[in-house]
Amino acid sequence: MRTANVRTIVIWTLVALVGAAGWSVLALARGEDVSAAWMVAAALGSYAIGYRFYSKFIAYKVLKVDATRATPAERLNNGIDFHPTDRRVLLGHHFAAIAGAGPLVGPVLAAQMGYLPGTVWIIAGVIFAGAVQDMVVLFFSTRRDGRSLGQMAREEIGPFGGAAALIAAFAIMIILLGVLALVIVNALAASPWGTFSIAMTIPIALLMGFCLRVLRPGRVAEVSLIGVGLLLLALVAGRWVAESSWAGAFTLAPSTLVVWLVAYGFIASILPVWMLLAPRDYLSTFMKIGTIALLALGVVIALPTLKMDPVTDFASRGDGPVFAGSLFPFVFITIACGALSGFHSLISSGTTPKMIQKETQVRMIGYGSMLMESSVAIMALVAASIIDPGLYFAMNAPPGAIGTTVENASQVVTGWGYSISPAELAQAAKNVEEATLLSRTGGAPTLAVGVSEIFSKVTGGSLRAFWYHFAIMFEALFILTALDAGTRVGRFMLQDMLGTVYRPFKNMSWKPGLVLTSAIVCALWGYFLWVGVHEPLGGINQLFPIFGISNQLLAAVALAVCTTLLVKSGRLKWAWITGIPLVWDATVTLTASFQKVFSGDPKVGFFKQRSVFQDAIDDGKVLPPAKSMDDMHTVVTNSTVDGVLTAVLALLIVVVIADALRVCVRHLRRPALSTLSEAPYVESKILAPAGLIPTREEREEARDAVTPTGV
Repeated sequence: MRTANVRTIVIWTLVALVGAAGWSVLALARGEDVSAAWMVAAALGSYAIGYRFYSKFIAYKVLKVDATRATPAERLNNGIDFHPTDRRVLLGHHFAAIAGAGPLVGPVLAAQMGYLPGTVWIIAGVIFAGAVQDMVVLFFSTRRDGRSLGQMAREEIGPFGGAAALIAAFAIMIILLGVLALVIVNALAASPWGTFSIAMTIPIALLMGFCLRVLRPGRVAEVSLIGVGLLLLALVAGRWVAESSWAGAFTLAPSTLVVWLVAYGFIASILPVWMLLAPRDYLSTFMKIGTIALLALGVVIALPTLKMDPVTDFASRGDGPVFAGSLFPFVFITIACGALSGFHSLISSGTTPKMIQKETQVRMIGYGSMLMESSVAIMALVAASIIDPGLYFAMNAPPGAIGTTVENASQVVTGWGYSISPAELAQAAKNVEEATLLSRTGGAPTLAVGVSEIFSKVTGGSLRAFWYHFAIMFEALFILTALDAGTRVGRFMLQDMLGTVYRPFKNMSWKPGLVLTSAIVCALWGYFLWVGVHEPLGGINQLFPIFGISNQLLAAVALAVCTTLLVKSGRLKWAWITGIPLVWDATVTLTASFQKVFSGDPKVGFFKQRSVFQDAIDDGKVLPPAKSMDDMHTVVTNSTVDGVLTAVLALLIVVVIADALRVCVRHLRRPALSTLSEAPYVESKILAPAGLIPTREEREEARDAVTPTGV
């Protein structure tokens, strides 16, 4: 057994002290100014400890990852979906695929409750729940030929619970994809800079994929430098285009963007992974991580003060203007990605297990990527918490609450206890070259204002507008990478389901099947998106209120499957690793589901909202956000649909958990009746490091052998 040397002990002691200092300041501050740098210190120190010790314990002690065992990418390599991919490229792909709108938007909205609850959940949640889920799902899917989450549930839990998991997972996936696409459309509409820059990432990625596959196989660092250089050029050129005569060609209407997004999603889901999906996601990761790292550095240099209260009055009252509901359970629903996200389990059991070279890489790719995403969530929370609270609430409260003028907004927000003058609201919009910042809901503009605030303190106030629009474009890029991978995973899930009816669909790379299922998935989320763009209260807008709950319900499915597999595979004493997060997530999410369905507060309960609006229709009244009687009828329909869907999804998840518990109890009583669908052991012929930097032993092993490598 290897013992730690003095240098290692000193380094990790210092890391622990940095994290502890950050937590101490955040927890003990009483009225004095607190620098956002302490939030960054608490996060980075905790992440480092969690990755170094907890993830290593799970990977090698609990899961017992095996470097000698061939992965599905090696055994089933077909160059389309199964393809051994260099760990650095795959890390970028996986991170880009899981990091969608959630880590950017959720923490911004949750800042309504204060910065402290969100900070605790983001950091503790990712270390003990989110990153654990992602890594364990990735491990078990890799052991099962890259099976999807729903398929693993059907095989390991049984046909009843498995069917419930398949239906719930696929329905939730369509909702998530529609919401992600809507955020992209809202960010890129009438934005030639963002549209041009993001469009250019596609040919750059195709060039990188061709180079890594044909021209310079294995030369990841060399091709990365070329790709990053071209990406930076595209970002700069995007602003040139926006200020040139070409701007009109890249200024697209929302309906046009919908068509392009659906076409892109379809093409990206059927092309070989090495050609577009993996290199494009890998490329975008440089921008994502680079921006977040610069943002953290900017916080350390500028030392902005956290202006939001640690815990606001809205946390206990539950009548916040940004979203209604008390701190428990709704902070844990609003902040999903960045702490715990069911969507990640679909990626961990979708594209990534079909591309991973070695089992030993599940720690870096599964756990490490989730920590990276959590750092994004922390920086989003920082950005929302350093701006004036009055501006924050004016930006995130709906027009029905604050009106449409700076005078009215100032009066209402001041009444909430956060004073801001009309002149200050007007100046804030002028600083970022926007006509108004009032009611810019959804989180993205608030994050952009916070980013511009931090960067302008380092580079100068004259660049505030530049940084604001850069952040808007950055968010669109962030989300698009989750859309393409999500569509591909949706295709895998649909193929799993159809494969039970017509066996050729079981072959994930059967071309007629992959084309048909990709078209169906794109048509489903594309329909909801198209209607949502044309009808402010229809389409995906109708399903937006259940986005957070459905995502966390999906996490409960993933954790239930993981816990069942730990028990059935002889790891009963370690089942608490996913069992405790499962109990917490199920408690939080089912409580939120119950309140959203049955609460007597019309701002919270769907059915109560339906009743209030129906009564108003009967009295001939029009209530906000409706602007006409037709809108009133739409709100009634939406509330009914959302209430029924929430109840159905919650019921499906209860069925999955109950069936998983039944299987676990049966296994403990009669282990001989249990079966595992794990693929048989095949010795691996690939040599590849477990982490980003090869260890001395791995370098020596590589020198002693010539091995095949992947892109």
